[in-house]
Amino acid sequence: MKTAIVIAALAVALLLQSTIAGMSFAAGSRVNLVLVAVIYVGLAYGAVTGMFAGCAAGLVQDAVAGGIVGIGGLSKTVVGFFVGVLGAQFIVSTPVPRFLMFFGASLVHELCFQALYALVESRGIRLQLSGAVIQALVNGAVGIAAFLLVERGPEMAQRGNLRRSSSVRRRY
Repeated sequence: MKTAIVIAALAVALLLQSTIAGMSFAAGSRVNLVLVAVIYVGLAYGAVTGMFAGCAAGLVQDAVAGGIVGIGGLSKTVVGFFVGVLGAQFIVSTPVPRFLMFFGASLVHELCFQALYALVESRGIRLQLSGAVIQALVNGAVGIAAFLLVERGPEMAQRGNLRRSSSVRRRY
């Protein structure tokens, strides 16, 4: 069941990422939904699952996006593993620590990604810090929203059903 949930989450993230690829938010920042899904999986299911999710999602995203296949996969694998390890070592059950994990992991991913590209292409690292920080902030906000939706969504839906059923009973 866990495998199906992880595969479905990654597939939805890849689909959404490919459909909103041309869209950008304020200041030209882009959200990386695939990275958000990998970080979420690492926090929710542990280091090994985060590592496998990062590898699979990164390779598929590399193949779809073009460029050098494997660089995104390797950087997401590293991030998924370390997020899983840190999530197991520290209490990451409230929004602030989760946001810090999403923020920090997004910055580490961008640094790994740019360093690997620089290594393969024999050039210097082209890291735009302001763009990376803005993307990390957006990824953190989306990640927190995803946790809230998954954790509190069924409870809120059930409350909505209870309200509707109680208002129907009052009418009759």
